[in-house]
Parts: sequence; structure tokens; C-alpha cells
Amino acid sequence: MAMAFSTDPAARWAWPDPLQFITIFIPLVTLFGGKSLDHGSAYIIGDFCGVAQWLPPAVHPDDEAIGDLFETHMSHPRLAEVLFLFEQMAAFHPSEPHWYLPLIGVDPRFQGRGYGTLLMEEGLAACDRHRQLAYLEATSPVNRSLYERLGFRVLGEIRSGDSPPMFPMLREPR
Repeated sequence: MAMAFSTDPAARWAWPDPLQFITIFIPLVTLFGGKSLDHGSAYIIGDFCGVAQWLPPAVHPDDEAIGDLFETHMSHPRLAEVLFLFEQMAAFHPSEPHWYLPLIGVDPRFQGRGYGTLLMEEGLAACDRHRQLAYLEATSPVNRSLYERLGFRVLGEIRSGDSPPMFPMLREPR
């Protein structure tokens, strides 16, 4: 996941220093999407070429530990800007039961081969089977296009300071 997000506009805006990125992002993967492993909703392509971490309804990231991680390894003003991004992300979550995709990534060496689409389709099949919404935040225009092709619609735009835009997106079950 760290390799996949090493070129992500939002992640690299938040943590532009390579050491800071690695220090924060590796534990963030566990805190943000790690519960997907406990619920059998983490999907892997090949030998970890790509991973999608879906959280089922009523399962949430460890927000308090995420805040502690940021506070320990970041300083103002970037800390406040990143925390504000996360507040905005939380505000867009649907109130009804939904599957949340906090993290999906494909190693840059393997991007462009359809692995992201396959990972998305695997998770969306569970959403459709249970007739529940799917929610995510696109962190780049390229990702946004992929998600739109899979039936997601943009709910708004999230920004903080000079951050690149992020797009909260929702998909109805099929």
C-alpha cells in the first residue's frame, strides 16, 4: 500500500518528506483499513501487487489512534490541515449502512493492467450482494474516473489549505 500511495497527490501533499511519509503511512494503513482483515473484506491481487481494504457497515477506522499518530509525527500548520481533511471526509459518509473503502492501491510497477478494477469489482460484489451503499474518497482525477466508470457519483470536493482536491463518492447497490 505504501508503494501505491508513494505517488498519490493527496498523500504526498500531506507527507511530502519521504521519511515522514513512510513513518506515518505504514501504520496508517493498519489504523485506517486494517479492520478489513478481521472481517474478510481485504482483497489482494497477485503477490501483493494491489490491495483493497473494504470496511463493512458499522466498522470504522481507528480515528483516535490516527489522530495520535498524526499528532506524534506532524507539526502545524500541516497537522491542522490534514486533520481538517479527515473531518471533511467523515462529514460526507452516508448515515445509512454502507461499505467504506478507506484504501485501495496498486504498486506503480503494476498500474495500468486492470488490477484496480478487479479489486474494486470484488468489493462491489459484496456491496451488491448485501444491497448496501459503497462510499470512498477519490484522491486524484485518475482514480475519480475509474470510480465513475464503476458507478460512483461525486458528492462534493474536499480541500484543506493548498491540498489537491479529494472527491467523496457514493455508489448505489446494483
